Amino acid sequence: MKSALFLGATSDIARALAHRFAQDGYRCILACRRPESLDDLVKDLHIRYSTEVETLVFDALDRPSHPEFANRLNPLPSVTVCAFGCLGDAEKALHDTAEADLILQTNYNGAVSILDLLANRYEEIGQGTIIGISSVAGDRGRQSNYHYGSSKAGFTAYLSGLRNRLAKRRVHVMTVKPGFVDTRMTEGRDTPDLLTAQPKQVAAAIFKAYSKNQDVVYCLWVWRYIMLLIRYIPESIFKKFRM
Repeated sequence: MKSALFLGATSDIARALAHRFAQDGYRCILACRRPESLDDLVKDLHIRYSTEVETLVFDALDRPSHPEFANRLNPLPSVTVCAFGCLGDAEKALHDTAEADLILQTNYNGAVSILDLLANRYEEIGQGTIIGISSVAGDRGRQSNYHYGSSKAGFTAYLSGLRNRLAKRRVHVMTVKPGFVDTRMTEGRDTPDLLTAQPKQVAAAIFKAYSKNQDVVYCLWVWRYIMLLIRYIPESIFKKFRM
């Protein structure tokens, strides 16, 4: 039976993705720090799609626990979605090293720690898919969120290298770059309606891209062109902007 593992299953994007994969007949494995918080999602998936659902304890920051977690996945899921992340408090991170460290450790070190383990196992069996949720914030550093942006830039580069390494073993690695998404993470922030996606939209775009074996997908699609323009602004001009 096809199966999908969602790391950071409490996130709004992961919850929407679980619905989309379950709709297509996938068994869902939901992993997060407090699995009891997923009771409503588990019941909903059972009722709507009559699919099997399993919950596991997973903490991105508890890296010593990752080998044991990875070993419990037997058989290995068809798809692994790395959906956890920490936006953090950008202003606080400027002066509080603990806040900056939380952002960096969650978005980069925690993700690399678990995906390295799973990538090795996918490589051994010569099949599988890894989907990493990065961000358009990693396409160019901006003063408003450069701790978060740099962690996502690192994650994007990591996924690119992983894709290059595993392609010959028929393991697909996909990078997802959302722009503004209407989630609990962005609650209270003033985001433009036309550029802000709903989690269900992002999930649909990800599943479509996954089905087509695409390597990089922007959500909403217009962000590909917005970030292309931003990347090509000369540094002498860009540094004068407040972004």
